[in-house]
Amino acid sequence: MRKREKFIGLWLSDAEYGHLLKQCALSGLNTSALLRHSIMDVDIQPKPPDTYAALLQELSAIGNNVNQIAYWANTTKGIGKAEIAEATALVRQAWRLVKETL
Repeated sequence: MRKREKFIGLWLSDAEYGHLLKQCALSGLNTSALLRHSIMDVDIQPKPPDTYAALLQELSAIGNNVNQIAYWANTTKGIGKAEIAEATALVRQAWRLVKETL
């Protein structure tokens, strides 16, 4: 059984239909969902690039590594140049990934 009980037909010009399809492609929504979002005044955001998921995984891994280095430094009450260099490299890698994605 359908969750929505009301149907509305809509006639569009070629230009309007083309614009609707373009907005659907940008947002990742189908036409019905895009129109419902518009009617309900929901802010429609562009769909994030496919690389965002990989970027988030990499940033999470880098964050975990930096946290481990910080924990080790706090536990041993010291940190060497090698660990500082590793943390710096991880942060630089994170910035590179963000810049490549944007």
